[in-house]
Amino acid sequence: MIGISADFDPVHLGHVRLIDKGREIADETGDEVVIYLNRDFSANHAPFFVPYEARKEMALEAGADRVVPIEGLHYRLTLAYTVPIRIAMMIEDGVVDYVDAANVSPDLIIKKAREFASRGVFSGIPRELPNRNVIRWFAVNEFLYSKYRRKMKFHIIPELTVDGSKISGREIRQEIIDNNMEIPPSVQRVLPESTIRILEREIEKGNVPGRRNLAAIMERMNNLSRGELMKIAYLNADAINSIVRNRKYYREGQIWAAFRKAGYGPVLTRLAMSSIEMNVRREEVRDLIEHYTRKGWIPPDQRVGNLIDRAWFVSEKVIEGMSSVRANEMFLRGRPEVNAPSSFEAGLSLRKHEVRSIRDGMDAHIYVDQNDILSCQIRNGIKIKSPLHLSAQMATYLRLVIDSHIIPFHATIRKRKKGFRALVKIN
Repeated sequence: MIGISADFDPVHLGHVRLIDKGREIADETGDEVVIYLNRDFSANHAPFFVPYEARKEMALEAGADRVVPIEGLHYRLTLAYTVPIRIAMMIEDGVVDYVDAANVSPDLIIKKAREFASRGVFSGIPRELPNRNVIRWFAVNEFLYSKYRRKMKFHIIPELTVDGSKISGREIRQEIIDNNMEIPPSVQRVLPESTIRILEREIEKGNVPGRRNLAAIMERMNNLSRGELMKIAYLNADAINSIVRNRKYYREGQIWAAFRKAGYGPVLTRLAMSSIEMNVRREEVRDLIEHYTRKGWIPPDQRVGNLIDRAWFVSEKVIEGMSSVRANEMFLRGRPEVNAPSSFEAGLSLRKHEVRSIRDGMDAHIYVDQNDILSCQIRNGIKIKSPLHLSAQMATYLRLVIDSHIIPFHATIRKRKKGFRALVKIN
């Protein structure tokens, strides 16, 4: 099999060149050209402009033999996870040759990819590197060789350019929107006739452009408490406090502004919005990662247990006076043995009438309040809020877990001889 992984939103002449290259290889090998097509959200966590069935039809009309849907990943996981999953799927399906396009030499891509493959971690690839995702694909392909004792052969062709610029799907979509949902001549010249025909049909049906469920996003951002928001994946403490501080939301621009104020870039903002829209919980992401970890598809440094160990190691070093950046680098470089606690207790500050309102075993929602203080909220007819009293290391550890975006945590009220405490459980 010859594999191509794509959004194809919509299929343009650059995509046709990928399929043509696949067809060229297929003519020699007798294999089929298979498109692994993202279905529900794009690789960059955005809703699709063109619906899946239409994009599938475009790919087949452009010369592909078969289309395999990739679904359920891109509103739950970052590219550092989805790329290993997709490559492992393709290898297990029997893909031998993989076709992609890049505007840098394959030698440079291979050199950089091997650096990341040797580390065994595929997040944090510097933005200044050209064709970062192609480098990631190369690196993961190398990493998975140790599992499968084989890897896909990469065929990298130059990116197609028109008037000196590469064809951009984002610009194509924007030009159509700006032209009142008609395909202007500037866009038609970079689309195959089959795409134009299918796209015009979908526009006429009202299927284009696809949109987010902004009503669901705004309803949750407007109404969920800090503790409830903390359970949603890809929301850290700063993002949640920004969401609460900037309520009330009634248009998309306000949502983007809230995440921007929390330091989120465009890709992470889209992932966070997708997670809110689909109500993706931290436990759900954890379970998905652990499922693929058991299959041997997730690099060791990206496994959930390793993320927890790293948080504990960094908290130890920070208390010793080391910067968190340096501690993180030390952990990645040395991979030390760490025994991170899976549970610990925190003290509470409760008034007398509040003590009478709570009991052993009640759930408590952990959150970070507007003053950046780790706190919990207990509901029993009334809201009871209390700061968590923790040692400096435990507070740092819990905050790192909270800001991991994906590690779940939970607190339960426990009655002790000296009063009530919160039993915090990690993962």
